[in-house]
Amino acid sequence: MVMRFIRSGPGASGRNQTLFAIARCLPFVVMAVVVTIELTPAHVIYTGPLLTPAPALAAVTMGPVGTGGVVLLAAAISALTATHNDAWGTQQVYANLLALLVVSVASVASSAVRERRDRELSQVRRIAEVSQNVVLRPLPARMGGVRTASVYMAAERGAQIGGDLYEAVGTRYGVRLIVGDVRGKGLAAVRSAAAVLGAFREAVHYEHDLIEVMERCSAALGREYELLDRSRIQDWDERAEQFVTVLLAQVVPDTCLVQLINRGHPPPLVLHDRKVRTLGPVRPLPPLGLDEFLTPPPIGVETFPFAVGDRLLLHTDGVLEARNHCNEFFPLPQAMETVEGATPTEYLDRLRHALVHHAEGRLADDAAMILIERATGAEPGWRSGA
Repeated sequence: MVMRFIRSGPGASGRNQTLFAIARCLPFVVMAVVVTIELTPAHVIYTGPLLTPAPALAAVTMGPVGTGGVVLLAAAISALTATHNDAWGTQQVYANLLALLVVSVASVASSAVRERRDRELSQVRRIAEVSQNVVLRPLPARMGGVRTASVYMAAERGAQIGGDLYEAVGTRYGVRLIVGDVRGKGLAAVRSAAAVLGAFREAVHYEHDLIEVMERCSAALGREYELLDRSRIQDWDERAEQFVTVLLAQVVPDTCLVQLINRGHPPPLVLHDRKVRTLGPVRPLPPLGLDEFLTPPPIGVETFPFAVGDRLLLHTDGVLEARNHCNEFFPLPQAMETVEGATPTEYLDRLRHALVHHAEGRLADDAAMILIERATGAEPGWRSGA
């Protein structure tokens, strides 16, 4: 099950809508005040310049049609007050109308430009969401002998697309999972994430060894980098900034074990008897794309206990880097020990709420989490492959 979090949140969205409604009413409030003053004994107050800002205020929240309507209404009120006060022919009336005309033309033009940019940004965001959905497909609630849940939390910086990736696939070798983070944002990050995920989704069904799956992912990323335009890369340091941190996991059938290969990714956490343990690699390995830093011996698979009822959390660095107003990082292990949840979905949802509460609704980076729980029973076909 996949859950998504938008940085604004329901409360912030309601406040934004209220402020938007107030801003949209401001031009009409100004014009109502002018009419009230001019048509009552309070007309001794000079109100001519008050109508000039009305079109500019309308341009902030309205399109060119709505702004044009405010312009016509302001012009009608200006003519009405001039007639009511028998002020036609005075320089002040013509000066007010000229100022209103200049501001009106500028306001209608700016509202048209803003509306066009809003449409373009909305289209880019839809494309970004579709692209992200291709990378982050929903996970089944259960596969093999494990139950799964996942959550993706978007920092929502404009229309940029994050480079977080994850997947879980049930195979004849067991349930295999991947979680990773591409350095950078935008379409280049999505292409790198898609290349790694595509190789993973294909290799997990055919490669018996988890090391071979990792090598297939590394080779796919290398081919993707070869397609990039290298003309902008001037030196080695800039080339070294392109990489993907990846963690592969395999829940071994008929055993209480989980196998891991960590290529520069934050280590997963396992919850056993309400105690959290970090499954850190014995031998740290560089991320994908930085194979030049690999040194002998070759990549190896590390095995850890994973008993029935244990919960394993795979996550990206956006979870660990979430900070509060005191600049304190999110205490993920402590939160896992205190959070309650009968099912992985409930548990992960409450863990997400704890993260959002700590970060006060503002994430510095996109964050993704996958939670798997070793179930008591197994589905048909949950056996080791020959």
